[in-house]
Amino acid sequence: MQRALGGELVEKGTGAALVETGGARGTQDVIQIAGAVETFQPLPDRPGQAGHHDGAQGVHAVLKGLLIAEYAPEGGLHSGPHGGKVGMPDHDPESVPRRLWITSRTHRRSRPRRPPEYALRMNELLVDRDDDGVVLLTLNVPERRNAMTDAMTDRWRETMTALATDPDARCVVVTGAGTAFSAGGDLSWLGERGAEAVPELRERMLAFYRTWLLINQLEIPTIAAVNGPAVGAGLCVALACDLVYAADDAKLLVPFTSLGLHPGMAATYLLPRRAGVGLAREMLLTGRTLTGREAADKGLVNGSFPNNDLIPEVRALAQKIAQNAPIATRLTKLALNQDHQDLEAALRWESLAQPITMATSDLLEGLAAHRERRVPKFTGS
Repeated sequence: MQRALGGELVEKGTGAALVETGGARGTQDVIQIAGAVETFQPLPDRPGQAGHHDGAQGVHAVLKGLLIAEYAPEGGLHSGPHGGKVGMPDHDPESVPRRLWITSRTHRRSRPRRPPEYALRMNELLVDRDDDGVVLLTLNVPERRNAMTDAMTDRWRETMTALATDPDARCVVVTGAGTAFSAGGDLSWLGERGAEAVPELRERMLAFYRTWLLINQLEIPTIAAVNGPAVGAGLCVALACDLVYAADDAKLLVPFTSLGLHPGMAATYLLPRRAGVGLAREMLLTGRTLTGREAADKGLVNGSFPNNDLIPEVRALAQKIAQNAPIATRLTKLALNQDHQDLEAALRWESLAQPITMATSDLLEGLAAHRERRVPKFTGS
């Protein structure tokens, strides 16, 4: 049982969640179910509309940030824009808590029906899911080259928290809307911070860094598709992913010192780790810009593609990863993140992790598929 604001998660299961939600007008209940952020918000009165009456409030439900269905307290069954259904048991129209039975989890896009500020926050990071478990995250403030605004940062934190416990997610791809990957941190507030003390600034920046680097803590594989300029903190977030691919003409740079800033977002850790101390020193001290093709040649990214081919190529790689056994894949990622100090440390880890996978159903499926010369269908069990 999980508590929510003004409501309670009653039951959950594959593809469905029974939720009780009540509370006064204007409240918003947020419930995390199987890694998805479920949002239930009262609808305003709509006198004269079918299924509503004067003084009545409905509720619309958002699955993984997307509107799927709504109901009015008079009862009945309403369809969401993609066919999601919400059924209600018999009840007093004015009673609370109210119940929702949500039966669809596969909807990807819909027109949000939210207060403007909520819609803004949701839209600054787009989340698209494929049936095979690939999750595409798109930084979406193209008019500002996808700078990391406060709203985008909040949405990123919510999304990372949900993905960390989502059993259906098998691989995450991050890219940017428009012509840029990310211009990095939103620096518009810096000029207004002159009077703020260093301790407060430190706490603010630590929270910012830790939020964006949550992607490094996901147990599922992550891929950055750098479709355009990746600057400063934006490049660091890309480098925090397990794999990084760039458009041939993308520009990668960390111009902190040219702005009078010390590097942030773990730049002094991520750059040397990716491509060696020499290139890291050159980029951080001189502000050198690399194209995606140069970055691939120097080992800063895994590879580069013509711009139009980048997303299709990365999606194909993500799908290949998603098709592999989930438990074995997660443990392999954890092993690679261990930074084993010596051969013996690696052997000790593998002698524990490999037997775990030997006890899974996925091993039997993998062996059967190999024997039968077919593609395995792993379930993560």
